[in-house]
Formats: sequence, structure tokens, C-alpha cells
Amino acid sequence: MNDASRTPPTAEDERVAARLVPVWLEETARYDERAATRARQDWQRGRLSPEAARELADWVTARVTDTGFNRDEGPSPDGPTHISVADKAALHRWLEAQGHTV
Repeated sequence: MNDASRTPPTAEDERVAARLVPVWLEETARYDERAATRARQDWQRGRLSPEAARELADWVTARVTDTGFNRDEGPSPDGPTHISVADKAALHRWLEAQGHTV
């Protein structure tokens, strides 16, 4: 995607990213401190690497807690934050607005 074809993220997409990216960074740091540090530095500069963007997109998809499943069938809603299907879509839009392929 080139810069001319990017759609700016909505204010809601920005709010969702601001809420979820720190949660993702915290979880990532438990497993790969070096990757989390790089991603955090990029986030503070207002951008993410393509690899970090892919990881974030996969993470938010796997962490959706607001589903039609009951506790025995779906992901546990007891994580550090509530993530809805709409949140996932907003974060994916935000990543796409940054020029990443989701």
C-alpha cells in the first residue's frame, strides 16, 4: 500500500490502538523482552515494523473475548482487558492506515 492510498484512522481506531497496544507489549515482554523493547520503541515513535504489526494483528485476533461462545467453548474473558470483535476490526483498520497488510 502506498502513502497516497492510506485512509487515516478514525478517532475510535486510535483509541482502541492506544488501549490495546500497551497490553500486547506487556504480554510480549513476558515471552520476548527484546522484541517487546523494539516494538515499544517503534510504538513511541508512532510506527511499528511489519513483523510487529503482523504479531499485533494475530494477537488481537486470538484475544477476542466477546464472542457468542460460553466459557467452556471460547477464549477466557478473564484476560487483562476486554477485547471485542469491534476492537479487533478497529485495530486492524488502524494497522492498515499505518500502511500494514493485515
